[in-house]
Amino acid sequence: MTNNTDNVYILVLYYSRHGHVKLLADQIALGIESAGLEARLRTVPAISAVCEATEAEIPDKGDIYCSAEDLAQCSGLLMGSPTRFGNMAAPLKYFIDGTANLWLSGQLIDKPAGVFTSSSSLHGGQESTLLSMMLPLLHQGMVIAGVPYSETALTSTHSGGTPYGSSHVENNCLSSEEIQICRSHGRRIAMLASKLRTEF
Repeated sequence: MTNNTDNVYILVLYYSRHGHVKLLADQIALGIESAGLEARLRTVPAISAVCEATEAEIPDKGDIYCSAEDLAQCSGLLMGSPTRFGNMAAPLKYFIDGTANLWLSGQLIDKPAGVFTSSSSLHGGQESTLLSMMLPLLHQGMVIAGVPYSETALTSTHSGGTPYGSSHVENNCLSSEEIQICRSHGRRIAMLASKLRTEF
């Protein structure tokens, strides 16, 4: 995965406390790259209600933190978070809440976007979390795309995976259906980005 800012890329923006959402992000990135586009993986730092950001400017390991430019220049977005009482995690919301300048300039209008999540139980609020992540993206004018039922893994999964977006029920590894749904979702956003770039 290259970091050439001249390339057309899909931003895979996520927060992952225990690594489960990161597993989804990696599979989504493979789906994006199978469609011929760059997948740019970015995360956000943990925060505290007392002092806001609580980590160094550059993480010790893993994907680097997302910048406003990473988001502004993307051709599409896949955004992921663990469930937090049926909502996105505070670190990701804090980052998204700081993107009003992109809303004012309209830089994300007509770009495709999708969302993904993980939860520790089968009924852990996945769908409401996915819906909560869509709301700021709709305000940004993005074109929301989920996973259509032409993806056969949606009807056979016994763990994660919804039409609202890729998901995972947390255990040691992703199921084969979860992997298939992630890759399909990434590929779909990449293909839509390519088509929309030629339209607008």
